[in-house]
Amino acid sequence: MAADAWLTALVTRALNFVPDRAVIGLGSGRAALAFVRALGERVAQGLRIRGVPTSEETARLAREVGIPLIGLEDADSIDITFDGADEVDPQLDLIKGYGGALVREKIVAAASRREIILVGGEKLVPVLGSRGKLPVEVVPFAVALCKRRLAALGCRPEVRQRDGRAFVSDGGNYILDCGVDPLPHPAALENSLRAIPGVVGTGLFLGVAERVLVGEAGGDASGVRELVRTKR
Repeated sequence: MAADAWLTALVTRALNFVPDRAVIGLGSGRAALAFVRALGERVAQGLRIRGVPTSEETARLAREVGIPLIGLEDADSIDITFDGADEVDPQLDLIKGYGGALVREKIVAAASRREIILVGGEKLVPVLGSRGKLPVEVVPFAVALCKRRLAALGCRPEVRQRDGRAFVSDGGNYILDCGVDPLPHPAALENSLRAIPGVVGTGLFLGVAERVLVGEAGGDASGVRELVRTKR
């Protein structure tokens, strides 16, 4: 069995949720980009959809595979979004943003009626923060202030680097990768982070995912678990 059979199975399951004539949010990350490629094949076969990308990378790929794109100004709402995640806890709350598209991802999620997350089994954690990193997007002018305030909250912020320079998001902002311990109260932390002047968004996606499709690397190619949010 091919090493990525689980990813193919995951994407195939996700395509079952795509209705004809829908507006689809197109996420970022390995699984989400694999979904975009497969969705492009369906479009070539006659599926009629329009996409709203969460990143410039996703937009480029979508154009390459023939998916028509629109902006949020052209859609009253998004019918369903397919995205990835870096952590998923048992309540289906998420940490996202390791790829740097967290603010656009959160905007698209907010505009969506439904959000389905595609991950490998290694992304499941018992509590958010288990992988030790929480991305926070900040206005460049506010980096020094944000670092001080984040440190006061017990985070350990470092400016994300790429090729020896500060990484710049599609929105023109910096990412502070905060070293964190497991987070017992993520909602309270989210409120505290968003109250810091200069913080544009955080990688905490709480109450966003309707369901999570989980593919297990090295497992049966047909074995995709489907986790559904319970009402709270």
